[in-house]
Amino acid sequence: MLQVAGLQAPVLGFLLLQFLLGCVSGSEITFELPDNAKQCFYEDIVQGTKCTLEFQVITGGHYDVDCRLEDPDGAVLYKEMKKQYDTFTFTASRNGTYKFCFSNEFSTFTHKTVYFDFQVGEDPPLFPNENRVTALTQMESACVSIHEALKPVIDYQTHFRLREAQGRSRAEDLNMRVAYWSIGEAIILLVVSVGQVFLLRSFFSDKRTTTTRVGS
Repeated sequence: MLQVAGLQAPVLGFLLLQFLLGCVSGSEITFELPDNAKQCFYEDIVQGTKCTLEFQVITGGHYDVDCRLEDPDGAVLYKEMKKQYDTFTFTASRNGTYKFCFSNEFSTFTHKTVYFDFQVGEDPPLFPNENRVTALTQMESACVSIHEALKPVIDYQTHFRLREAQGRSRAEDLNMRVAYWSIGEAIILLVVSVGQVFLLRSFFSDKRTTTTRVGS
């Protein structure tokens, strides 16, 4: 079961609920990673189990994050710095609790939104007696085929949702920059216009001259 370190109780409850409602053999979570922060997750894995860790930064800064994966002995299995997205597959070498962390400690003021999918082992069979000696019925075979065909569809939908969220974040950030630039240009134009008016008035204003009469 996935364990989370360093989260407040409401957030932890939401993540655990999302995990329990998700697939049995893995966890798929989207969370916010504040600036100068580090978030770790823990998973108990049996030796010989094949696992896959996939992550992607959705919003924030340059869309990058540090990722580190350790085995129960503390040996580093995977480490990447300032990575936007990546996928890593490994086979557990021993029983125990594996730890993977996402770090945003290199960022001083930008928080990130990170998505990760941690798959442990193979998906359970669609039917309890799928591996039986006798052949499956036509209906069962059709269900298994549809189930296998829907797996890549679900993966594609997940990636498209992530790209859509990332694109929306980039568009909102660009729109905000354009708005600030437009406001700055308007202020500069107003200052220049007022300056030109006062400058032209100074050219056409009458200057008073004083004369001094010198007596004998």
